[in-house]
Amino acid sequence: MDWLWNLDVIDGPLVWVLDGLSIAGLLYLVVRRSGLLWYLSAAIALLAGALLALGTVWLVFDVLDLFGGPLIRSGEPWLIGVFAGITLAVLTICWRVSWKRRVIAVACILVFGATAALGVNGAYGVQTTLGSMFHVQNRKPITLVTPTSTPTGDPARPLYETWKPPADLPKTGRFGPLPTGDRIPNTNSGFDARPAQIYYPPAALVKDPPALPFVLMMMGQPGDPDAKWIGEALDAIAADHQGLAPIALVVDQLGDPSVDPLCIDGRYGKVETYVTQDVLPWAKANLHILQSPKDWTVAGYSAGGSCAIYYGAKYPQTFGNVVSVSGEEYPGAGLPADNLRVMFNGDQNAYDAIKPSTIMAKTNYADTEAFFSAGTADAVYTDMMRRAAATATSAGWKVQTFAIPGGDHGASSLTGGLDQTLRALYPRIGLQRP
Repeated sequence: MDWLWNLDVIDGPLVWVLDGLSIAGLLYLVVRRSGLLWYLSAAIALLAGALLALGTVWLVFDVLDLFGGPLIRSGEPWLIGVFAGITLAVLTICWRVSWKRRVIAVACILVFGATAALGVNGAYGVQTTLGSMFHVQNRKPITLVTPTSTPTGDPARPLYETWKPPADLPKTGRFGPLPTGDRIPNTNSGFDARPAQIYYPPAALVKDPPALPFVLMMMGQPGDPDAKWIGEALDAIAADHQGLAPIALVVDQLGDPSVDPLCIDGRYGKVETYVTQDVLPWAKANLHILQSPKDWTVAGYSAGGSCAIYYGAKYPQTFGNVVSVSGEEYPGAGLPADNLRVMFNGDQNAYDAIKPSTIMAKTNYADTEAFFSAGTADAVYTDMMRRAAATATSAGWKVQTFAIPGGDHGASSLTGGLDQTLRALYPRIGLQRP
């Protein structure tokens, strides 16, 4: 089944086949040896379906805000197309036609739906394989690189000054799931997290690797702990820095991709305990990483970005740096009313207590740096970025923000945001001259 789950759902044969079948099905439904009444009815059905799609998008995304923000614009044509096609198929089924034509019309509904699903997914571009669309992880595990020693304290000089690339330095790093026998135990939390993934830069794969900075990364919701995005971003940056990059551990803060536990110990499990008391001790024991907070970064994308800000605000003695890529300004900010009701039983004070603004107001920050990004075509998350940055700056954080030209709330902002924020992080973590 690996070949099936590995099918490209962004720009691969499966997409081309479904697009072709949809076009053929639409032509088959429209073209008939019939009179003007059919063609007029078909045109009305297509127009009605398109208008219904626009009305549904407006109601669901703009009025009811059921998904915490507007639909990505490049996804709208796919919904318009599927609504129009299905409306035409329903008209065909109800018309005086043969049973064969009715069966094909039903099949067209399924094809139209599948095509639109891939189209909308492709507009976001974050789930790149059929497996990732269905949250099935089939990437092969990579070997855990066991540290030969435990770093103690800060090195006397930053790595960019002392690192001399050895002859065995590979051109690229490696990323993938942790081996089954080396998965992070949930001893303290009991949280049913999906397997974490890890990225090792080229400098971590040599015979005598240096201790490297550490990044803890979380993806969005719905989403998976996929190291592909930060791995590819860091590989590109490492190529410009003699193979140097942080070791990045991508963990699951959701458990179930259909829910958002808000990064805390709550209704959906002890996520915060998992991250702070299971993941971090495991990282210290199993990864050859530096130990100082200024070398530790908590990062996240979208809902994961809100977790990064939350953990950075609450645990400055652990994380000296925060990276939020298209992140929410506080956990659950996309759907605050729903989260207030579901997660806090309507207790506004309890909800406010976990917001970074509340935590920052009563915490002293000696040395925290933050790197925030959002796409210029993503107005909702750009506003969230600006508010989060202003709050963090007022609390004493040193903040940099990055606007990703043309970026929406999908892969364009994810890749662009990771590239810019992580490059800006390099001087801070000693991998580049300040």
